[in-house]
Amino acid sequence: MNPALPVFRYHPDPLATGMIEPFDGECPCCEQERGYRYTSAPFAEEEWPDLCPWCIADGSATERFDAEFTDAAGVGGYGRWEEVPGAVVRIISTRTPGFSGWQQEQWWTHCGDGTAFLGRAGAAELARFPQFAAALREPLALPAEAWARFSQALDKGGSPTAYLFQCLHCGAYGGYMDAD
Repeated sequence: MNPALPVFRYHPDPLATGMIEPFDGECPCCEQERGYRYTSAPFAEEEWPDLCPWCIADGSATERFDAEFTDAAGVGGYGRWEEVPGAVVRIISTRTPGFSGWQQEQWWTHCGDGTAFLGRAGAAELARFPQFAAALREPLALPAEAWARFSQALDKGGSPTAYLFQCLHCGAYGGYMDAD
């Protein structure tokens, strides 16, 4: 039996987001069969598929392969959102499973900290998280009818899609959207 997955403060359920999945093979970093793998390739000189979550969590994948799982400059949306301490940027970029986006991924920041990535979101998720819908709509300044049409086109599994985050301090929802 495999031990419980590592806890990722900024990506609390990587199984639900699809970024960690069951796997029978060997991790190229620790050379163990741990039962799970990261489903994306990190940013590194070479591609390193099938890294286990433990090598991400303890930093050994970053140390051994000079890998990042989220572009450090994307933490805070390339200056769009709140600046966070360098230690937070390092944890998100080098010790937290990233996620796959259509364009360059960004990590929403709030209350001076990184936030929890909850997953991709489409129209159904916007209906469940009205605060998130309002946060997405605000910068677009779309009239209500145009927003209603646009938001109904958002697709959790397709394009356009949104990326849902939650502040670890105040509980606010935020994020962004993109398309292929």
